[in-house]
Amino acid sequence: MPWFPVKKVRKQMKLLLLLLLLTCAAWLTYVHRSLVRPGRALRQRLGYGRDGEKLTGVTDSRGVRVMPSTQRAEDSSESREEEQAPEGLDSNMLFPGGAGKPPPLNLTYHTPPWREEFKGQVNLHVFEDWCGGAVGHLRRNLHFPLFPHTRTTVKKLAVSPKWKNYGLRIFGFIHPARDGDIQFSVASDDNSEFWLSLDESPAGAQLVAFVGKTGSEWTAPGEFTKFSSQVSKPRRLMASRKYYFELLHKQDDKGSDHVEVGWRAFLPGLKFEVIGSAHISLYTDESSLKMDHVAHVPQSPASHVGGALPQEEPSADMLRPDPRDTFFLTPRMEPSSLEKVLEPCAYAPTYILKDFPIARYQGLQFVYLSFVYPSDHTRLTHMESDNKCFYRESPLYLERFGFYKYMKMDKEEGEEDEEEELQRRAFLFLNPDDFLDEDEDEREPLDSLEPTDASLPRSRKTPAPVAPTGAAASPAPSTPGPLDDQTPRHSRALSWAPRPLPLFLGRAPPPRAAERPPSKVYVTRVRPGQRSSPRAPRDPPWPPFPGVFLRPRPLPRVQLRAPPHPPRPQSHRTSGPQATQLRPPTGAQTIREGQTHAQGLEAPTPHSNSSAEAQPVTSFLSLSQVSRPQLPGEGEEEEDDGAPVDEGASEDSEEEEEEAADRPLGRWREDAIDWQRTFSVGAMDFELLRSDWNDLRCNVSGNLQLPETEAVDVVAQYMERLNAHHGGRFALLRIVNVEKRRDSARGSRFLLELELQERGGGRLRLSEYVFLRLPGARVGDEDGESPEPPPAVPTRPDGRPELCRPLRLAWRQDVMVHFIVPVKNQARWVTQFLADMAALHVHTGDSRFNIILVDFESEDMDVEMALRVARLPRYQYLRRTGNFERSAGLQAGVDAVEDPSSIVFLCDLHIHFPPNILDSIRKHCVEGKLAFAPVVMRLGCGSSPRNPHGYWEVNGFGLFGIYKSDFDRVGGMNTEEFRDQWGGEDWELLDRVLQAGLEVERLRLRHFYHHYHSKRGMWATRSRKGSRAERA
Repeated sequence: MPWFPVKKVRKQMKLLLLLLLLTCAAWLTYVHRSLVRPGRALRQRLGYGRDGEKLTGVTDSRGVRVMPSTQRAEDSSESREEEQAPEGLDSNMLFPGGAGKPPPLNLTYHTPPWREEFKGQVNLHVFEDWCGGAVGHLRRNLHFPLFPHTRTTVKKLAVSPKWKNYGLRIFGFIHPARDGDIQFSVASDDNSEFWLSLDESPAGAQLVAFVGKTGSEWTAPGEFTKFSSQVSKPRRLMASRKYYFELLHKQDDKGSDHVEVGWRAFLPGLKFEVIGSAHISLYTDESSLKMDHVAHVPQSPASHVGGALPQEEPSADMLRPDPRDTFFLTPRMEPSSLEKVLEPCAYAPTYILKDFPIARYQGLQFVYLSFVYPSDHTRLTHMESDNKCFYRESPLYLERFGFYKYMKMDKEEGEEDEEEELQRRAFLFLNPDDFLDEDEDEREPLDSLEPTDASLPRSRKTPAPVAPTGAAASPAPSTPGPLDDQTPRHSRALSWAPRPLPLFLGRAPPPRAAERPPSKVYVTRVRPGQRSSPRAPRDPPWPPFPGVFLRPRPLPRVQLRAPPHPPRPQSHRTSGPQATQLRPPTGAQTIREGQTHAQGLEAPTPHSNSSAEAQPVTSFLSLSQVSRPQLPGEGEEEEDDGAPVDEGASEDSEEEEEEAADRPLGRWREDAIDWQRTFSVGAMDFELLRSDWNDLRCNVSGNLQLPETEAVDVVAQYMERLNAHHGGRFALLRIVNVEKRRDSARGSRFLLELELQERGGGRLRLSEYVFLRLPGARVGDEDGESPEPPPAVPTRPDGRPELCRPLRLAWRQDVMVHFIVPVKNQARWVTQFLADMAALHVHTGDSRFNIILVDFESEDMDVEMALRVARLPRYQYLRRTGNFERSAGLQAGVDAVEDPSSIVFLCDLHIHFPPNILDSIRKHCVEGKLAFAPVVMRLGCGSSPRNPHGYWEVNGFGLFGIYKSDFDRVGGMNTEEFRDQWGGEDWELLDRVLQAGLEVERLRLRHFYHHYHSKRGMWATRSRKGSRAERA
């Protein structure tokens, strides 16, 4: 047995352990480096940042090591950027291994070669037409940081393009003038961030100065010390080295846009100076690169940190998970096993417009919507703060009255009876002395009435003309005026809010036959001569009708010099409709208040106030004061605005204020708030108010909701027939989706999507069309042309509608779908589209689709090369010359499809597709029967699929799916009329599709977005030489 040096090993145990640790460290380093190269970094926690947020100090999915000094570090890469790029491909192309792959990573130790001629300017990337003022808004841009709208250079770190809604990314190297400690500062309108690396590596960039984080912060030009965050800590730099920097700036649509970076030596009293061309240089030369070459773009922490954070709660209900989104992955039951479950029946709905002549673009009025169950949350409830078109009330009505008409305020005990008594006795004086005798009425001419001026506005701001009452005031005799001769006159009905009640329980004497009804509501008042007699008091005196002023209404202005009055008890709350209390003013006060009436109203004269004759007078009732209850403090503010200010009161305003300071607080009138007010309300289902007509008025309402009872009843009937045919093999797990197209004459078509559990098997997906045939309805033959009478004896003895299988209405799951997209000079969007379609292929595993790009001589990228390197199951490249023509491009793409029994989907380039888009297109396209026009949500400026804000494109039919055979039968695209323009060609195609006898299914799809994009420089209408140089 060989001798083993045990003693020596024990003596050198520490050295051996150290050697073992070094070996393990070297092995871990090798494993880590091997994962960094393909872009898969190990995520490790490195503590917390200064804001208390956890940071990651390891390499992210783009191979950029995130420094612990940054505020946040998160993986902002999309799911499509997680796979390794294959070797042997062009390193300048985006997604070299195919769409959905990350570009070759620009690692920290792989900076591009630098040349001396790079000095004097830096790289500038512009992201146009993107709203928001925060740098975080810029990071939410779909193309940031790889695909800017413009690539150019700038000669100093002070930029002001005098534009709006854009973002800038300026990067390059800084060359210090001398060694020492240097401070940096940034100023901008709106927000900006300045990042600096301790060497020439972009991955080592750290945030050293910034202006704001929310988008509301800004500085004036050259204002380098407004915020403490603008000025960096001193950094020791060396003149012999160059340092990578990155400047991010975001500008909204307001303010004077600018961004500048200044520096100074860390010495007292020195001011910041803008960094000029002598101390900057390019990161790389981009002048010869196409827009899809992005391998040279630096990947730094500034390009990823602070983007859209993962949201714990979705901002919109549509973002919540739904079984519809992934139900297509469940295995489908074979349609052959379901053919004999229901009896076959002809399907020919009455709303088909076959061979029916319609005017141009009138097909929009003949597109019907389908009902959906359960709710798919496509209603944009998060957008209804500004757009309330879902409700039937007009915006002006909601702004003024709100939703109070749906509420019934609860009354206190005894208050309800008192209010009804007031309503019953309004304008009805039960005392016989209060009525005029018939002979007096005959002697009293109608000209003695006091008519209202028809030209006066009937708003609540205009007080009604009233006659003063009291001991020192009596109504003035009416004199005939020019308005007395105005005939005809019409009466108006009164309504009591919140529910209509009859106000006139008695009948007034009928008018004379020679005269027409008056145009105002006249109220006969009691004769003041009898009421003013103290010997004949009225017992009990009826309280005035709320809202109707038979005596002058005191103005809400506080009379500081008025003598004090004893407080009067109030039997009603001042905050309700009955809060108005009438107080008889004194003579002096009546004259003064009469002078404050609106212009055009006749004020009482002193002579009329001193008159004591008792004459019957008539006052009118302002309809606006009765049509709705007065809200607290509403009428007083409006009347204060409309009443002129008394000159005498304005002269003594200072003295009145001094007296008001000594006056008790109880003298001020304030609106009382009843915090204990309750109300009653019934359950409101506003969905029942909607119809299946194509609603072109409202663009935030979602799909129509199918009542649960109707959906459950149809599913129960189908499951009963299914288990009867298969011997109870299937059990219903849940109802995933039910879609209904209504035909009130013959029946309704349903698309049932159910999740079933097979006995002894797994879960299955049932997705079939059924028809609920109405008893006695006339149906057509298989072609839907010649109607024939129904069978004499219905199948169901109770005569209820019965389910049947509609003939020639079965969709195919294996049909090929061709996406046809015309393009021109849209490199960043073409790349994004290919990336999305490749991700769709990876996530769904569906290879039965084809991408057809029709290229109109794009100059900013090689479209054919991009298709070759993209990992797509199938693709076709068509090249056309000349100007961009959408109709011609779509027609060329359809002509390239050889199989007539395949689906062509006329598509746009700026679309975000949901994972179930292929399944949705196949389900709603049936050859000879159905075409599909999904409604896309158009995102607003600054919105993204993670935070969607926008509206449904209810008028657009540009995204259209149809079988090629049907497309050829209707005549294809109108290439002659829409040659040099686009817009309207989709409506013209819709007219011909409907006239061919096809139904057009119209549904709003979840997660189906149209990206907001810049329209500047898109698809130049004319091809001109040198146009590219002009744009540059």
